[in-house]
Amino acid sequence: MKEKFSQIVSRAVPLPIENIDTDQIIPARFLKATTREGFGENLFRDWRYGADGNPTKDFVLNNDAYDGKILVAGKNFGCGSSREHAAWAISDYGFRAVVSSFFADIFKSNALNTGILPVVVSDAFLKMLFEKISQNPKIEIEVNLAEQKIKIDEEEETFEISPYKKTCLMNGYDDIDYLISLKEEIKRFDLAHTL
Repeated sequence: MKEKFSQIVSRAVPLPIENIDTDQIIPARFLKATTREGFGENLFRDWRYGADGNPTKDFVLNNDAYDGKILVAGKNFGCGSSREHAAWAISDYGFRAVVSSFFADIFKSNALNTGILPVVVSDAFLKMLFEKISQNPKIEIEVNLAEQKIKIDEEEETFEISPYKKTCLMNGYDDIDYLISLKEEIKRFDLAHTL
């Protein structure tokens, strides 16, 4: 089972770049491991570090002003190859939610399966988030999965999520855990339909 997700209130890390692909999230040369641990140290590796291995000063993850469990990213986040390692890297770094106005379908699915909530907001709400975070890096965002709402200051917007994935996230289930949670219902169904 994974950590349950109901609601988080956190500062956010802004990454206002569109079309961030999975190779930028976790470069292919770091995909040798088969477990989910250790990928966070190479999240956005080629943007975080120069060729000499030193941190890139102007990259947001190297800026002490920004931190938190929410990544706010530009439109079309997670495009490119279908590597689930991208979601693993985001989770291992410590993010619990990613907010964007559009996610690539496979990345969105991988994120949900990893226990990360991809929050799809309107372009206007995303722009407003970037502005507010830029004005005040300490501002907090509330992501409420139960109510399917995201809020900053007095501004809020609802977001969609499949009921199945919502149930899984709120209970910390993966697909197998979900089936196990239905064990008694499955037994009753089987008994009722056995000849």
